[in-house]
Amino acid sequence: MKSIARSIIYYSVALFLTSQIISGLKIYGGLTTYIIGGIALSMLFLIVKPILSIVTLPLNIVTLGLFSFLINAIILYLLTIFVTNISITAFTFSGLSTAGFIIPKVYINNFFAFIVVSAFLSFIVGLLKWLTKK
Repeated sequence: MKSIARSIIYYSVALFLTSQIISGLKIYGGLTTYIIGGIALSMLFLIVKPILSIVTLPLNIVTLGLFSFLINAIILYLLTIFVTNISITAFTFSGLSTAGFIIPKVYINNFFAFIVVSAFLSFIVGLLKWLTKK
């Protein structure tokens, strides 16, 4: 029971941080939407992700694990269907220039917006799990 509650907190905080970083993730409704989104994401990752991972195992083997990004994007799409106050839309990355490295301005369409948001969400959840590891 503690692990489910911890998972809900991780996903709620990760949704908040990701919505602050990426302009394509819009969450309306305040704290209750973050908690409902965390509950929905926890259940989707607990129930749907293992099923999708088993069904798409051959594709995951052929792509050397890169298909798992698409599985996470599918789970985020399901989240936007179940929780209507959460939406992921196309956005423009304004670019970055630091220490001589330049990343140009890039337009991210809807499909890649789901993939980018899922990558950031997975990174933040992994970071939170690592920080709270005993």
